[in-house]
This record gives sequence, C-alpha cells and structure tokens, in this order.
Amino acid sequence: MNAKKNKVIIAIIGWVVLGTVNLFAQKENDEQLLRLREAVWRAWFAGDTKTLEQLVPPETIVMSGGEEQWKHQADVLRTATEFHAKGGKLVRLEFPRTEVQHFGHVVIVWSSYALETELDGKRSPDSGRVTEIFVWQHGRWTNPGWHTDSTK
Repeated sequence: MNAKKNKVIIAIIGWVVLGTVNLFAQKENDEQLLRLREAVWRAWFAGDTKTLEQLVPPETIVMSGGEEQWKHQADVLRTATEFHAKGGKLVRLEFPRTEVQHFGHVVIVWSSYALETELDGKRSPDSGRVTEIFVWQHGRWTNPGWHTDSTK
C-alpha cells in the first residue's frame, strides 16, 4: 500500500514539475514572439526592408482599418520605404494590452497599440487594436499576416 501511495505522489510531483517547465518555456517563447513583433513594427517605420523581407514572408496578407485594399509583402516593403523616404520617424510605440494564443505552430497575438510618428516636424498620435499571426516554419518565426483598426 505504501509503495502505491509513493508512486502516486511521485507521479503528481512529476506532473507539477513538467507543467511548471512547460509554462516557463511558453512564457519564454511568448517573450521571444513579442520581441519579434516589435521588431517588425520598428523595421517598418525605419524602412528596414532587409529585416522585413526576413520576417514578413511573400504570402503575407495585411488588412488595415480604413483601407479598402489588402496588402501583401511587396506592399509592406513599398509603404515602409515610402514612409522612411519622406523622413517619417517613429517617436513612440507601446502595446498596453496583449494576449497570446498558441495553436501548434501558429500563434495569434491580440493587442492594443499606441504610437506616435513624426513627419515634416508634425507629430501624429495613433492608437488601435491589432491581431497578428505568427507561424513557425523553416526553423524560425515569421509574421505572415495582421489586421489593424485605428481608434484615434
């Protein structure tokens, strides 16, 4: 009887330890994804098309509130280049609320955002919500799609 109780206790301890390890690994993974997400945003505002080409794959689809046309990778690269060429700068970028959902090799990041840009000496605030998709493929995370809506 004692041996049976010991096995149950050991099994419970093992289950708790594995659960803790899995939560720690997921939290680390989430932090990595959120750094990657911020890198995509900052690369766009900086006109860093080299970074964007690595993180935003050709099959990307982007939907933005107030814009009829959907964008793809080429459009993302073009608009980033145009913003930067006009002298546009990112002054502030924040994600006040973020929730992350895991579905195997796909992660959906739900966030609110607040940012401020500067163009021709004029600062413009913007805020809204964003839903971003991340996919683990070829040994790395990519960001093949997102939808934003502005709440200015």
